[in-house]
Amino acid sequence: MKGHCERMSQQWWRVIRLFFHNGSYRVKLVCGVLLVLAILWLANRASFIMGWHYDPNEPKLQGSRTCNGAHRYRYTVLLNTWKRDDLLKQSVAHYSSCKGVDAIRVIWSEIEPPSESLLLTLSASVFSSSKTLQRIPEFRVDLHDDDNLNNRFKPIEGLETEAVFSIDDDVIVPCPTLELAFSVWLSAPESMVGFVPRMHWTDSKRHDTSYRYGGWWSVWWTGTYSMVLTKAAFFHKKYLDLYTYHLPPTIREYVRSERNCEDIAMSFLIANATGAPPFWVKGRIYEIGSTGISSLTGHNHRRTHCLNYFSALFGRMPLVASNVKVVPAYQEWFW
Repeated sequence: MKGHCERMSQQWWRVIRLFFHNGSYRVKLVCGVLLVLAILWLANRASFIMGWHYDPNEPKLQGSRTCNGAHRYRYTVLLNTWKRDDLLKQSVAHYSSCKGVDAIRVIWSEIEPPSESLLLTLSASVFSSSKTLQRIPEFRVDLHDDDNLNNRFKPIEGLETEAVFSIDDDVIVPCPTLELAFSVWLSAPESMVGFVPRMHWTDSKRHDTSYRYGGWWSVWWTGTYSMVLTKAAFFHKKYLDLYTYHLPPTIREYVRSERNCEDIAMSFLIANATGAPPFWVKGRIYEIGSTGISSLTGHNHRRTHCLNYFSALFGRMPLVASNVKVVPAYQEWFW
């Protein structure tokens, strides 16, 4: 039997060599192209079989839990809102449709609680948007007595996941992009992983050690960043406790009075704890609102003051610069 197989193989190779030797140029060219396509197809099938295929919409071990009972392969969306019910409705509907979402917790800091009609609308939206998924995300509105930006980082009672995704009500991150960022966070759960990078720069115009805030254009020009803003970022739920109970009270009071820089304070906290930079994930995000704190006059100047004030309270600058940008390998053709 073995000898028969070897003879058949030799005969096939003779036929192939004879064909390419006597065939015309065009026939050789067409057959060569078909051969390359066949090899690529086989390589793709092999990678799928071996587990190298990436599907951003594929659910990941939905029921898996860690030793402390938290959902390991799901995350909670912490959705910060402020008097923009239409944007809130859009955001809740969108994030309810993402497969990795375990729960959506709305951070409500308005004096008046949400109306019954709004709550009914939001609950119905969660149900309708997630009806094609394996489960419906838990939905709650967490009420706070005061208008305080620190509220967005207060510990959440009944939180079932280790990962939280902090997001503003006017920012939409497509579900596949969100799943990519979550997979990055799973590989480095102590770090912050987000989509909006910023940088602290040493102020060369000053003789003392001082810093200035670098917005998007400075990051784009240099490819360097040291923060990802919590308007769209993953981090571990333990940082909520650390921010509320272990961050210097002076910093939280500054955030409350100035109504700014809570995201910089969280970046300081995590960088101080890890000694490492965050991760910036490449992905298109959509801002559906037209106003915000960043649109106010003197915004960068106020952020620069935050950097210097916080670093003085910490006794050093904990932020770490990085040039790493995470991109989805399945979309990249050239390396």
